[in-house]
Amino acid sequence: MPVAAAVTAPAGWRTQFSGTAPVTAEWWRGFGDPVLTQLVEAALANNTDLAVAATRIAEARANQRLARAALSPSLNGSASVAEQRTLTSLGTGIDGLVGQPGVQVAYEVDLFGRLATLDRAARADLLAAQASRDTTALSVAATTANGYITLRALDARLQTAQETLVARDEALRLAQRRALTGYTSLLELRQAEAEYQSAAQLIPQVELSISRQENSLSVLTGGVPGAIARGRPLAALVPPAIPSELPSELLRRRPDIAAAEYRLASADLSLSAARALYLPRLNLSGTAGLALSSLIAAPVTLFSVGGSVLGPIFDGGRVRAGAEAATARRDAAAFAYRGTALTAFREVDDSLAGVRRSGEQAEAVGLQREALAQALRLATNRYRAGYASYIEQLDAQRGLLTADLTLIQARTDQLTAVVTLYQALGGGWGR
Repeated sequence: MPVAAAVTAPAGWRTQFSGTAPVTAEWWRGFGDPVLTQLVEAALANNTDLAVAATRIAEARANQRLARAALSPSLNGSASVAEQRTLTSLGTGIDGLVGQPGVQVAYEVDLFGRLATLDRAARADLLAAQASRDTTALSVAATTANGYITLRALDARLQTAQETLVARDEALRLAQRRALTGYTSLLELRQAEAEYQSAAQLIPQVELSISRQENSLSVLTGGVPGAIARGRPLAALVPPAIPSELPSELLRRRPDIAAAEYRLASADLSLSAARALYLPRLNLSGTAGLALSSLIAAPVTLFSVGGSVLGPIFDGGRVRAGAEAATARRDAAAFAYRGTALTAFREVDDSLAGVRRSGEQAEAVGLQREALAQALRLATNRYRAGYASYIEQLDAQRGLLTADLTLIQARTDQLTAVVTLYQALGGGWGR
């Protein structure tokens, strides 16, 4: 095994949390939204990627049975029939039928464990396929949860755009009345019209995104494109408790790491089997049958038993090349395992940082939004009383809309960061 492929878990995470909650298998229930739960369960039951992964498990299971069958003897039946002419002592020919039914037995004695090693390698491949299927299931669950959260965020954006359009419509009507009375300039009227259209164009844009997101979730759950039911609004979605997991435990909690480990074990066993080809092989064989003829009253019993030893003397370097290729595959699997483990450590650290920073951002943006809402009320009152220009109200409107959209995105990032964290921690796999 390459020394450079060894994996050492970090002592701790860069971002520390005081959470003690375990990583549960059905972590998506922690959001408290029954619609989200239904979507994830539908995706796990009907997603096509999971169906493909299931067929790969079936293939790996068949390959294991094939490898195990090599440990057992093979029994084959045979039968032959021929027409035969026999000359008598008088020189005349007699026609007759000759038949020879029989059975053949062949068995390779696994002297040095090569066949048993190949059987264990096939078993490791099966376990790798099962772990890969679990990896796909975890990804599908996380993608579905994030997709639903994104959909509810788009709904919130649409509601904000509609509320903004109502406010801009009121501002436009006020500007029109003031322009008719000559109390304001034509510039302010055109600015109000432009702001109204700016808010109006947001609605079809968000509606298109909602339609696309619904179609994406529909296909993800194994259905045709269509509408998606709604549950709790974005603001009512509560993220589950932050789980606690040590870096050393992560190596046993992620299915992708387990799959990489099983592939490494399979490659190492295949290398042992390739090296066993340097050693001799013992084959046993036997046949038994009857010779039947219409010219003979009683059948003749035939049998043979034998054995052979086969060992390499000269093969042009074939066995050595096979062993070297198996060594390279084993080393590649070892480095792939290391890469998977390092990626897992990074993903958890990134997710922990994402949960903390997105929470801090959401809190700051929430305070900013409150301040901007108060500023808009003051600017509107001053404008209507004639103490301020329309530009002050316009700036306040723009600032509040930006803060509303930023707050929606910050809450979305906070929720999806928790989903990503649960996925990075293995989603309760192996518990």
